[in-house]
Amino acid sequence: MLWPGNRSFVFTIFDDTDRATLDNVSEVYRFLADLGLHTTKSVWPIRGTEQGNCSGQTCEDKGYLDWLLRLREQGFEIGYHMATWHTSSRSRTALALTRFEKLFGQPPVSMANHSDCRENIYWGAARVSGAVRFVYNLGTRFRYADRFRGHVEGDLLFWGDICKSKIRYCRNFVFGNINTLTDCPSMPFHDPDRPYVNYWFASSDGHDIRAFNHCLSEANQDRLEAEGGICIMYTHFACGFLDNGRLQPEFRRLMERLARKNGWFVPVSTALDYLRGRNGGHNITAAERSRLEQRWLLYKLTSGHS
Repeated sequence: MLWPGNRSFVFTIFDDTDRATLDNVSEVYRFLADLGLHTTKSVWPIRGTEQGNCSGQTCEDKGYLDWLLRLREQGFEIGYHMATWHTSSRSRTALALTRFEKLFGQPPVSMANHSDCRENIYWGAARVSGAVRFVYNLGTRFRYADRFRGHVEGDLLFWGDICKSKIRYCRNFVFGNINTLTDCPSMPFHDPDRPYVNYWFASSDGHDIRAFNHCLSEANQDRLEAEGGICIMYTHFACGFLDNGRLQPEFRRLMERLARKNGWFVPVSTALDYLRGRNGGHNITAAERSRLEQRWLLYKLTSGHS
């Protein structure tokens, strides 16, 4: 596949905002901007009222917000990672999305669920179907069988109708392959059985510095280029990308090598809009989704991530 501008492949990143502060991620984004790579930085629009394992700065921190606005002016996308770092009611979710729109001039185009939020939409066992759901529940000892409620009409955490009206793309399945299209060739896709999400997209697993560098190895970079594919890397830039205030050396080296290639380096929603223009907003079939779920579950159970 040839990409816009006769580029050979696509590389982008969806950065979950867990633990993120100006101190531990701003240098990473300065580096990306210097390389000419524009990616997606997710945010929490409102400050949490409870303690959390992954808490960080939010759009209520003025210095952090000012930095986010500068990032957006530079060409980075601002995405959504739920209202804050803990579970939020429907009213708090609505407040957070209204605040996001006021701050950034439009609703978020892309989002990812946050593992600690029970208002996650189609998450836990609801991510998968049929026999795959049964195996998932066994593998997770039924801890997530009915935990996530954002798509359950009538529930106090329900916000599916708001999601459908506001957000275009939602991240779901994560794989170890650098070419995300290899495992999810139909993305972005609509799932008629999960109607409150307009379109789903998959990603490649770079959840921390070690996983990121492994996925972005020289051999994998070359394969992504040769295949003409797309990598939507999922990560947490607050997890090890800075070492004593400096960029982790291997990350720096690999990213500099990647930036010298003939890639299309655009935010997540820009890449997905292009793909959607090509596939017409594909409605995934039951057979396609079954294959996708099986590949993801195998990766999840063997890797322990995503």
